[in-house]
Amino acid sequence: MSETSYMEQELGSQPETWRQAARIGVAAEPLPKAGRRVAVVGCGTSWFMAQSYAALREAAGQGVTDPFAASEAFLGSDRGYDAVVAITRSGTTTEVLRVLDAVKGRIPTVTIIGDPETPAVALSDATVALPFADEKSVVQTRFATTALALLRAHLGEDISRAVTDAEEALAAPLDKEWVDAEQFSFLGSGWTFGLANEAALKMREASQSWTESYPAMEYRHGPIAIAAPGRVTWLFGQAPEGLEADVARTGARFVHHARDPLADLVLVQRVALERARARGLDPDNPRSLTRSVMLDTPAAS
Repeated sequence: MSETSYMEQELGSQPETWRQAARIGVAAEPLPKAGRRVAVVGCGTSWFMAQSYAALREAAGQGVTDPFAASEAFLGSDRGYDAVVAITRSGTTTEVLRVLDAVKGRIPTVTIIGDPETPAVALSDATVALPFADEKSVVQTRFATTALALLRAHLGEDISRAVTDAEEALAAPLDKEWVDAEQFSFLGSGWTFGLANEAALKMREASQSWTESYPAMEYRHGPIAIAAPGRVTWLFGQAPEGLEADVARTGARFVHHARDPLADLVLVQRVALERARARGLDPDNPRSLTRSVMLDTPAAS
C-alpha cells in the first residue's frame, strides 16, 4: 500500500465536496418535491445512505419515504410511489440497473451518480451527477457522504455546521484504543442508524474488523452482551438515557461526540484507515471486493 492511499486523499476532501453538493441540493429539481411518495434504493454503502435520507425526509414532514436494498425493493403498482431515487457511485451495479429498468415508464426515476458515463444514466428519467465526489478507492468514503449532504441540503438543512465539524474531525487526534480495539458496535437512531450501519461496513471493508451495528434503543436488547474491556461502543446522534452508564459497567469504551453525526462518520473512516494500515492491509483494494458488483444476467429462455 502506498504511503498516501486513495482512501486517505478522498476522505480528506469531504468538506469541499459537501459544499459543492449543498449548492446543487438547494435546487428544486430533479429530486422529489415535498408531498411525493418516494422509494429510495441502493446497494451496500448507498443503501445505508438511503436509510438516512428516508428517515430525514419523513422527519421533515416531506412525505412517505421507504429505503430498500435494490435487490429487495418492493415497487409494485400497489405501493403507490410517485418517484424512485437511486443512489449509485459507479452507475453499473447490477441490482440498481435492474430496478431502474423494471420501473422505467411506470415510476419516474432520479439517480444520484458518481460516474455520469455509465448505463444508469440511460435507464434514469433524470440524474444528479457528482463526478467531483467519485472515487478510485474501492472503499467508499466521500461519494456516499456527499450524496447525503446533497439530500440534506435539498430537504432544507443548512449543512455549514456539518462541513465545519468534518474539518475538525479530519484534524482530531486518533485514540490508540480505537486503532487497537478488538471489536466495535455502532449505534444510531432515526437518520443516524444508517450512519451506524455504514460505519460498521467501513470497518469491515477497510480493515477486516469485527463490527456490528444496531438501533441505539435495541442495543440493550441482547447485543450489549458482547460489550467488554478492549471493545468499543460508538454512538451517532442523541444518546438514550442511561446507555453510557450501562456500557461503562461492561468495561467497554463508550464513544459519543457532539459534532454533526455525518462529520463523526468521517472520523470513523479515519479510524478504519489506520486500522487497515496497522494490519498491513490495502483499503483501496480490499479482500474479495470490487468497485462495483456486476452480475452475469442469464439470457432469456
